[in-house]
Amino acid sequence: MSKQDVIEALSQDVSDELAAIMQYLWHHYTAEGVESPAIIELFETTSRDEMKHLEMLAERIVYLGGEPPTTISQIRKGGDLRKMMQDDLDAENHAIRQYKEHIALSASENDPVTRLMLERILSDEERHADLWQTTLGTRK
Repeated sequence: MSKQDVIEALSQDVSDELAAIMQYLWHHYTAEGVESPAIIELFETTSRDEMKHLEMLAERIVYLGGEPPTTISQIRKGGDLRKMMQDDLDAENHAIRQYKEHIALSASENDPVTRLMLERILSDEERHADLWQTTLGTRK
């Protein structure tokens, strides 16, 4: 493991956050149906949170001597409002798993600043997952 491993992990996070922003905005623009007005607002608000994550991650990569990527991970789009919310919940659950792995990596690299930043982002992602679970009525 090395500082380069941390930069590579953060670069994956940047690509995923770019995808999250685009997916949430796409859903915001295209959602239709009787329930959509309230949900559209949730899509937009969540995309703004993801933009803040992107900024923190990219700035940290630069500080560590890397260059933030411009590649975007896969975006899920299309379907009815329920499918859009499920796609977003699935993406949040993926992010939660990945951030936990990257937190462990940061800890093993003795990089407490990156670890704390990722823990803050993880907290937001868990809040987003809770939002979609609550909205979908799928909380366990």
